[in-house]
Amino acid sequence: MLLKQLVKGLRYRLVQGSLNTEVRDIFYDSRKVCPGGLFVCIVGTQRDSHDFAADVAARGAAVLVVQHELEAGFLQAHPDLTVLAFDNTRYAMARLSAAYFGHPAEEMTMVGVTGTKGKTTTTHMIRQVLTAAGHKTGMIGTNGVYYPGHHYDLNNTTPESYELQKILRQLADAGCDACVMEVSSQGIMMDRVAGIHYRVGVFTNLYPDHIGPGEHSSFEEYRAWKGRLFQRCDVGVVNADDPNTDALLEGHTCRLITYGIQHPADYRAAADYRLLRTKEMLGVEFALTEPDGHTLDVQVAMPGLFSIYNALATIGVGKALDLEDGPIHEGLRTTVVKGRVELVPISHRFTILIDYAHNEAAAESLLETLRAYAPTRLVVVFGCGGNRSKLRRYGMGEVCSRMADFLILTEDNNRFEKVEDILADIRQGIAKGRPDVPFVEIPDRLDALHYAIDHARQGDLIAVIGKGHEAYRDREGVKTPFLERELIEEYAAETGVE
Repeated sequence: MLLKQLVKGLRYRLVQGSLNTEVRDIFYDSRKVCPGGLFVCIVGTQRDSHDFAADVAARGAAVLVVQHELEAGFLQAHPDLTVLAFDNTRYAMARLSAAYFGHPAEEMTMVGVTGTKGKTTTTHMIRQVLTAAGHKTGMIGTNGVYYPGHHYDLNNTTPESYELQKILRQLADAGCDACVMEVSSQGIMMDRVAGIHYRVGVFTNLYPDHIGPGEHSSFEEYRAWKGRLFQRCDVGVVNADDPNTDALLEGHTCRLITYGIQHPADYRAAADYRLLRTKEMLGVEFALTEPDGHTLDVQVAMPGLFSIYNALATIGVGKALDLEDGPIHEGLRTTVVKGRVELVPISHRFTILIDYAHNEAAAESLLETLRAYAPTRLVVVFGCGGNRSKLRRYGMGEVCSRMADFLILTEDNNRFEKVEDILADIRQGIAKGRPDVPFVEIPDRLDALHYAIDHARQGDLIAVIGKGHEAYRDREGVKTPFLERELIEEYAAETGVE
């Protein structure tokens, strides 16, 4: 593709060279540059890739995109290299990548979901609803990339702009007419989603997070970047109950649809809801009031108050896209999210589930939700990751001891720490929470899963937390296959669990 096709509609300065230069691909990692490539120099928090300009020129790059001047004599030393200057090369890379891949987002109905909690579950719900309505739907987020017949993992919730546009091209070429994706605050701040316009944007909730060096300088800045999504969409579906909603929407340009429980909203759930517990489902049922006053019951195949909020957001998206009630409710009844309160239906006697909760706040929210189902015992199987803050271990030990009836302490991803040392830290947290809580220590996580199943009692609810959707176990930096759902199912089949 010619460079002049990539830069159409963008503001830039041609420093040297020709816009008729052929571009074979776009790169932002200097180690991957190939002859004929366009390399984007990015000013990062730890390094400035302008420093690698000579290296990429030596590798045969045809075009260099820069944000500031290069070292003296560089241009004269590379007279055949085309150089373009932009005010912001991260933004430029997003727009250049979109053009390079043929603007794939424009070929699909784009739905973006932002917020601190609930993004992953809400995107799954929306995808399920769109699929039930007959749409071929792709999904991008924490759990990876999904489209019909395909799934693979990602390193970031919102991939770098080049990777994101490449994925969107993949989805469009596979016949997807809709894409729902998680949009992180950093994804917006770092221009990973620049140039993408969303048919619908969704706001779940906001809590302090991602504040610190290399992330956001303050909660207010974090909130402001989240809010930018609602300047890039046609319809915003927002949580009327979150105290940050008004500030987050400052400067919004979209039509709004609201949802909530406590405050007036377009789509409102009754405060009293019914808990559903069967072998196949741990969920909720609630009464929904629509804008015209019509009420109807809604079932969700996931438990707790937070699932109601995620369902309300999904309903708002469905209405914004003019979907029929049938597929909306069918999608909510059938949504299952890997590693997010994921039921493993192996027994009529007890319930076992897996969840990604791996910090104090997430564990407390989950266990509070599960406690409402009044189990005979709430049993928690958990550990903590190695080479991570000890504060997390103290917090997990304290919360789980206060909220559970029985604990099974085991490994998580130990990395380069000894599991015994990690469990000792968790015990310190238990001492601060409820020191008399009964617990056992079983260092091997597979043995811990077997113990939990072997010793389950009638009516128990067993929460296996910390790893969720992860498909590996990390010991001393070596990752080996370890998918908890499959391991639980295999053991249940071997032992004849009823």
